[in-house]
Amino acid sequence: MSHLSPDRVHALIVGIERYDAGHSWDLPGPARDALAFHSLLRSAGVPDSRLRLHLAPLEGFAPGIPYAGADHATLRRTLVHELSPAQGDVLWVWWGGHGVLDRSGHTRLLCADATTGDKVSIDLESALDRYTSDAVASLTDQLWIVDACETFEEDLDFRDPLPPDALPGGHRTLAHRQIVLRAAGRGREAANDPVRATGLFSEIVLGLLAERAADLPALPDPEEFFPVVRAKVEELRAAHRTAQDPEILLRSPGRTEVLPPATSQAPATSQPATSQAPAPQAPAPQAPAPQAPAAPQLPARSPLPRAVDALLAYPLMADPAERQTVVGQLSPALTGTLPRHTKARTDVTGILTALRRRGPAALQELYDAVVAVDDDPTLAAELEASLRELTPRKDEPGRSA
Repeated sequence: MSHLSPDRVHALIVGIERYDAGHSWDLPGPARDALAFHSLLRSAGVPDSRLRLHLAPLEGFAPGIPYAGADHATLRRTLVHELSPAQGDVLWVWWGGHGVLDRSGHTRLLCADATTGDKVSIDLESALDRYTSDAVASLTDQLWIVDACETFEEDLDFRDPLPPDALPGGHRTLAHRQIVLRAAGRGREAANDPVRATGLFSEIVLGLLAERAADLPALPDPEEFFPVVRAKVEELRAAHRTAQDPEILLRSPGRTEVLPPATSQAPATSQPATSQAPAPQAPAPQAPAPQAPAAPQLPARSPLPRAVDALLAYPLMADPAERQTVVGQLSPALTGTLPRHTKARTDVTGILTALRRRGPAALQELYDAVVAVDDDPTLAAELEASLRELTPRKDEPGRSA
């Protein structure tokens, strides 16, 4: 593989930031990440004709190079009719955007023309099956990198279940070696940084590939590459920046294996965000003076989950329309940077994370907007305390100016 000709390499590169569902689905980052990946392969000598770039950038962002659309019909046509018969040795697939784990256990990658009433998507598992069948006679070495949520469909309160939409398959063969690197892991969300407009997982993978630029466009050794990816994600988990836990699928003629998410540190880093008890059960901050020294080693909960719980304690935050009423009271300079999601907890987490980076004034603005709609004094007291705890310290690295 060290003498791989760039002419024998093909890539499908997808980055979807804007959806027909509206601004609440906006996702700053995937188009930028896709362009960065495109640049890596182009710098490695892969011809433009082999790089199929499909984008749906947010308004105001100009990619600067030609690209195709990322709607369902275009992506399906590319996967079924254009890329499948391509002649070559190596296939890279890069996909960034929204995703859902449907009730049959398939990851559904939502297309740019998805709406709340018609969630058109690409069935990832059916695509993987097609590309290890005789429907794809060439492209025998493949790496699929997917930075998308795999949230359970039933947790998103969809009005209608996702319709089946499998790609046509073929006769299974033993000719392909397929590696699939997933950002989130089953039932989890993939974190995105809307301020810097990048997926946290994408940023890690892009950085590691850039360090290995001399070896591109050949695929990295998964046995070496994935542990490094996982270690870097674990650092983010330990810092409470994400709860995702990537996994990798290895499929080859002599081996089919899923390397599952790491579990050794999961309880300490990811569980508090989803399973902690309500805020009144956080005793450490109110502990008697003799117990104070123990608090730094064993905090009862981190600030972000407490603030999320405090906001979700307001009944209005469970309703998308009322939640939008609160967000609509914020200044345009803030609302333009907020990531939005249809699921209440995901939406609130993204809002708080983005406002925290903007500083104490932004969090105060959120507090004022909430209590203007619901002035319950008990809820207001807990919200105020949790936001005060969430406020960045003056010496905290990386906080926004």
